[in-house]
Amino acid sequence: MATQVVPKGGYISKLLHRAEVAEGTTAFHFERPPQFDFTPGQSADVTLLNPPETDSEGNTRTFSIASSAFENQLMFATRMRETAFKRSLKKAPIGTDVKIDSPMGSFTLHKNSDKPAVFLAGGIGITPFLSILRQADHDRLRHKLYLFYSNRRPQDTPFLEALRMLETSNPNFHLVCTMTATQQSLLEWQGETGLIDKEMLSGHLTNLQGPIYYVAGPPAMVAGLRQMLVGANVDEDDIRTEDFAGY
Repeated sequence: MATQVVPKGGYISKLLHRAEVAEGTTAFHFERPPQFDFTPGQSADVTLLNPPETDSEGNTRTFSIASSAFENQLMFATRMRETAFKRSLKKAPIGTDVKIDSPMGSFTLHKNSDKPAVFLAGGIGITPFLSILRQADHDRLRHKLYLFYSNRRPQDTPFLEALRMLETSNPNFHLVCTMTATQQSLLEWQGETGLIDKEMLSGHLTNLQGPIYYVAGPPAMVAGLRQMLVGANVDEDDIRTEDFAGY
């Protein structure tokens, strides 16, 4: 039997369970190590220890923490692509140890509750916002929160039902989901369609200038939405972004 090599630093955690949360997207739940404190919106590096296969990209990936700070488990969610890391993670037996580094990043909710937060998410870019929104609901924060969430089809939309439940439980939260390929879906969709744009935002926000904007998704989407916001005279200091590259 091979000896397990544990890298220095970080925390050792066990895989508790996994579940598909949309077509091609899986959520992985891990033990939350003692003293692992984080702010919703942060991310962490996850390292596989002695995986059955590896490649030139290595055994570590950075994931936004999709669970909230009040929960006793850590959840990460990812699109399941054909890489050695994701194949190994998908096949890992329940109880497998991984290394999770300390949380990092400042993609977190601003303190001033008088300024609304507008979250613009594409696909798996929803993960930091799910953490923030669940914590805001739990803490009964006064912030006005708006989520514009773009996916191709309803079945491709991670955590759709969880977000709808949050909108019901938190009167300060407004959810706008939009689909870009409903013609390819067998599921009925009665919500918004098309890409997130200035007109869509204006239909739900009384004033585009004033909120703090948080944008997360594929790099091209993030760049396009930033350009759109700047073109709508949003102060660049009020725009915060995080890219989710498809690795």
